[in-house]
Amino acid sequence: MTDTLHHDAELDASGLNCPLPLLKAKLELNRLASGAVLKVIATDAGSQRDFRTFAQLAGHTLLLDTAEGGIYTYWLKKA
Repeated sequence: MTDTLHHDAELDASGLNCPLPLLKAKLELNRLASGAVLKVIATDAGSQRDFRTFAQLAGHTLLLDTAEGGIYTYWLKKA
């Protein structure tokens, strides 16, 4: 599923520590239209909690999040 999940934009936040992956994702989401999907790649384990909480509080939909080998990937659908 992860290979075929559609996304409109991609952000590589690898190597960035909290809160930078989330801040960069928020900036990228601001540029996207409502309903667009942003794929975010991060290496900070704390980003799991951050992205789940952010999606809930901001009204966005976290379509999928994966963790594999220290790589955390998120697909956020903009509200």
